[in-house]
Amino acid sequence: MTNPEALDPQAIKPLWRDYLELCKPNVVALMILTAIVGMFLAVPGMVPLDILIIGNVGIGLCAASSAVINHVVDKKIDILMTRTKNRPVAQGRLNDTQALIFSAVMGIGGFGMLMVFVNPLTAWLTLVSSIGYALIYTCFLKRATPQNIVIGGLAGAAPPLLGWTAVTNEVHGYALLLVLIIFAWTPPHFWALAIHRKDDYAKVGIPMLPVTHGDKYTRLHILLYTIIMFVVTLLPFATKMFGLLYLLGAVVLGIGFLYWAVILVINKNPNAPMETFKYSIIYLMALFVIMFADHYVYPLDTRIAPEQPTIELQIAPETSPGFVPLSVVE
Repeated sequence: MTNPEALDPQAIKPLWRDYLELCKPNVVALMILTAIVGMFLAVPGMVPLDILIIGNVGIGLCAASSAVINHVVDKKIDILMTRTKNRPVAQGRLNDTQALIFSAVMGIGGFGMLMVFVNPLTAWLTLVSSIGYALIYTCFLKRATPQNIVIGGLAGAAPPLLGWTAVTNEVHGYALLLVLIIFAWTPPHFWALAIHRKDDYAKVGIPMLPVTHGDKYTRLHILLYTIIMFVVTLLPFATKMFGLLYLLGAVVLGIGFLYWAVILVINKNPNAPMETFKYSIIYLMALFVIMFADHYVYPLDTRIAPEQPTIELQIAPETSPGFVPLSVVE
């Protein structure tokens, strides 16, 4: 008699691959990319090697720890959804205890590395971001409101700020601009996927926007948020954070995103939701790579005009030789 397990690729899947899948490596990799760029944007030259390595390992471990919590909390709905039904916890290849221990080890390890070898500010901000995703978004917002991804997206937007603070130990306005870009990018990115997986979300009772308000409403909001995102991506140039290379890249990439958003609204291409989702990932990666390139092609000190000499009015004493009532001193 044939052993059914022998015919099931998941049954012979190496255990380490299940643990890796728990970490959502593709998502974490994109977060690490934005954190690395945040680090380099914070300094005119090279990021200290220890901060570059330890900082990103710590941030990555904390992000992976949160991803594991997501697997555990969502296991009952994951098994019912096409996209997630083969996840390790949903399938029982790893149980809750194994996953939670794995999450705790990574979370504590990552937080400890940041606290000891980087700085407490980055450690605490990373912890807040992890709690925001693992607990506030996954356990509450995801099931509570169709605006779940808008509100919860702030946690996923934090990595460039974490990278910046890892190097400078301060929260800077430019770092917050990077957060704002990802925050504005998240809704059109995720709603495109939600349209594609609308039936799955409806089946498990998750109030994603296409489920609660319909496809037409969601497509329109993807277009509106894409316009907002496009405007937000111009702010770093307007504030002289970046130069012409970034402006060109942001405009070209933004027009591409707007193209797909319009195609979604027209609704004549059945593949448009997934194509928009795929483009949105490429968009964010390319935008941050262009930020990195622009930072070194157009250094910040060449874009900000030198301070003008201060002008001071002084009253000259009447008894001074060649008395002049007012004098201008630079």
